[in-house]
Amino acid sequence: MTTSELPAVSAAAVRRRFGPLEALKGVDMVVPPGTSLALFGSNGAGKTTLLRVLAGLLRPTTGTVELFGAPLPGSPQLRRRVGVVAHESFLYPDLSAAENLRYYARLYGVSDENRPSELLASFGLEAVALRPVRTYSRGMLQRLSLARAILHRPDLLLLDEPFAGLDPAVSALLERTLHALHGAGVTIVFSSHDLEGGLRIAQRAVIMYGGRIAWDSGAARPSLEEARDAYERTSVRI
Repeated sequence: MTTSELPAVSAAAVRRRFGPLEALKGVDMVVPPGTSLALFGSNGAGKTTLLRVLAGLLRPTTGTVELFGAPLPGSPQLRRRVGVVAHESFLYPDLSAAENLRYYARLYGVSDENRPSELLASFGLEAVALRPVRTYSRGMLQRLSLARAILHRPDLLLLDEPFAGLDPAVSALLERTLHALHGAGVTIVFSSHDLEGGLRIAQRAVIMYGGRIAWDSGAARPSLEEARDAYERTSVRI
């Protein structure tokens, strides 16, 4: 099997405990490279915990996770292939947007000196690029967080509720950006409560419930009606 044929994500029997609470209860998942996958489910379903495990921010209590055939936590080279947008912005609040992106460019070894400026322009942040990030609105923070996450051109992008709390204009910009990244071959795994919005981006849908994968659409993109029916059936059955 060549490197390009290896799954972007492979999780086997992943469990994660927080004291007496078991947030993940034996998750198995394989995501081929170039896939756009949406994780749906109610609060407490395990979506955020799973994404944090895939990102290497949490270690599973038991089970294994591999990214592109390499086990986590992996090498710095492996981690550079991943971009993460989480509930935390991972931005330095007293630095400006430009300073944050220049810092991360050095951290990830980005050789293109124009890359930070190009991203600030493409995300409509040029006019506020020198303002401290602590003064930013939710939408501005989310745009800058995505710019940070794709700064080093990752092969895998993990996003936790990327559309939460965004106005329609910022949501539309984010949706266009994710479509473009997927079209360029980036593997995208994101969580969402919004079935309709998530299915506009994802070609595959997974529904989580109670720390497990309750339904997986497989390779074929499900219709909104199929996803709604599966959501209702799995939530009642499990």
